[in-house]
Amino acid sequence: MTRLRSMANNAPIMTAIASNLQAIHRAIALAARTAQRRAEDVALLAVSKTFPAAAVRKAYQAGQRAFGESYVQEALGKIEALRDLPLEWHFIGPIQSNKTRAIAENFAWVHSVDRLKIAERLSAQRPQNLPSLNVCIQVNVSGEGSKGGVAPDEAVELAQAVARLPHLRLRGLMAIPAPAQRTDAQRKPFAQLRGLMRQLNAQGLKLDTLSMGMSDDLEAAVLEGATIVRVGTAIFGERQKL
Repeated sequence: MTRLRSMANNAPIMTAIASNLQAIHRAIALAARTAQRRAEDVALLAVSKTFPAAAVRKAYQAGQRAFGESYVQEALGKIEALRDLPLEWHFIGPIQSNKTRAIAENFAWVHSVDRLKIAERLSAQRPQNLPSLNVCIQVNVSGEGSKGGVAPDEAVELAQAVARLPHLRLRGLMAIPAPAQRTDAQRKPFAQLRGLMRQLNAQGLKLDTLSMGMSDDLEAAVLEGATIVRVGTAIFGERQKL
């Protein structure tokens, strides 16, 4: 959905965040109406990676509560700086084995589980005093070698294994498809992910989450049933390099 970026306010980042969030919610509502869905059934995850804690605080003041991070050390600094706010932190990046404890201890959601070993470590390291960690299986629907995610034909076995682990709650599936320009081309991998979740639910899993869609393909994702869309650039501006 390339026009979403152009809808965002081009004013300096800290003054534009609130209006950018409003524009994205309008875009979600429009896509949901086209799909004959309720806009409130599509949650917005603000992808705050590489942006400072002050930008997250500004988004919070504009009503945003859920934030996505991809880099553990950067995220931990922001989580600590913003402990006075009731924020929900989602980890959405690749997961290294030596980072699982920090993720298990500090996040409410993990969208990028693609190996049983990682899920087992998150399960074992989730503190007993915290609620179960919400997790999604990342599926490589486009077959890109540069992208993380389990192959679609291996996702069923992995999901069944993850669902049996204690201290985790398997919520659904996540994907980052290869970029495409046309909405119909964008919809195909999202439809594949939706079909995979339907297959898993038919086998007894009670999944309720499709984490799919970003700034450029949000409309296609909502049309295909996304329940969480992950938007960064259209909220905070062009990504800052660490």
